Amino acid sequence: MTMQTLTNTRSWAAKPLAALLAGFVMAFSLPLSAFAQAASEPAAASAPAAPAATEAPAAAAPAVSTEAVENPYGLKALWTQGDFVAHSTLVIMAIMSMGSWYVIFTKLFEQRVMLKSARESADAFWKANSVKAGVGTLTEGSAFHYIATQGIKASDHHEGTMVEAIDKHTWIGMSIDRAVGSVQSRLTDGLAVLATVGSTAPFVGLFGTVWGIYNALVKIGISGQASIDKVAGPVGEALIMTAIGLFVAVPAVMGYNWLIRRNKTVMDQTRSFAADLHNVLLSGKR
Repeated sequence: MTMQTLTNTRSWAAKPLAALLAGFVMAFSLPLSAFAQAASEPAAASAPAAPAATEAPAAAAPAVSTEAVENPYGLKALWTQGDFVAHSTLVIMAIMSMGSWYVIFTKLFEQRVMLKSARESADAFWKANSVKAGVGTLTEGSAFHYIATQGIKASDHHEGTMVEAIDKHTWIGMSIDRAVGSVQSRLTDGLAVLATVGSTAPFVGLFGTVWGIYNALVKIGISGQASIDKVAGPVGEALIMTAIGLFVAVPAVMGYNWLIRRNKTVMDQTRSFAADLHNVLLSGKR
């Protein structure tokens, strides 16, 4: 083999190897270039969005308004726009509410005075030397002072043809029972007002609501506009009447039940005092 032939054979063998290397380089470089291009495109796309993201808070920060909006459909509007019936209903419910609260506070004061008299009778009355001396220890004008006075009067004045026909035990017992009945009647005075207010105030408020809705529907029918602002406002004002009626009735009912329970406690102590007084007046000992 000559030098020329060897050179030609080597060059022929190197050509396929060079072609294989070139193809391998191209196959490996194409995915890398595609990946680099794909990675650069989102970055390029997100780059303009960054200023928009930074500018968004500045655009989305409106000025906060602190101005108070007055409710055009409240209690004030109900009074100013209401007719004679609406005004009368509100005045009646106001009187009922004031009357019920007056009765509640008055009865609580009376019960407190009677409970105080019960403590005084336990501390001073039964430690006195006599019933008449014990009456002087009680507060004048109190229920226990009144019962003791009536018992002493019955014991000292058991005389007369008609009175003597009744034995002294029965006569004193009748007098003390009448005194206890008078005290109980005075305690229950005013509770009928609470019962009446508690049972009728919701219906008075409901009447005002019905009347207000009727007037609202009449106005809507005359104007020919049935939009939400024309319907919700007047109807909402009318419903305030029902809320006021419940506001008046609930304290009256709760106060009535509370006072009845306290009256029972007071009357139990009063009857106990009256029974002990009866025994002392008859036998001279408790």
